[in-house]
Amino acid sequence: MKKDIVIPKVENVFLAAVQEWNDDFMEKVWYVYLVNDSDFDLDSVMVVSKAFGTIDGEMKKTSLLRHAFTQVPAVSVVKVEMVEKSVLALNNEFMVTYFIGNTLYDKKFVFRTNTINERATEEVPILFVNGVIVR
Repeated sequence: MKKDIVIPKVENVFLAAVQEWNDDFMEKVWYVYLVNDSDFDLDSVMVVSKAFGTIDGEMKKTSLLRHAFTQVPAVSVVKVEMVEKSVLALNNEFMVTYFIGNTLYDKKFVFRTNTINERATEEVPILFVNGVIVR
């Protein structure tokens, strides 16, 4: 029964938070990208995000945001969403679900509290810019 269920491992698919200039806010803001560094196209991609945690001793939680992408080609990136400055102090969780062929993959990615910052950046594959990567 449960032992017969095969849960495939997510490999070469990850999230990166990259800081970019935003003309609307007239400052640099953080954007989260879905990076497909695999040799396979990702089909029917769904990303569900939320932020949660404690600020000043009070529990905070954002609403769920849902993003759908018909396909993310092999060795490519897609911009998912902007992370508002006030939620950087919270855990930012992203549930990513997609198909490769007929196999369903899903994984929870979490940017822990205050881990999205300039000191934690490294070069993001495919984008070739500095960002915070969560695998």
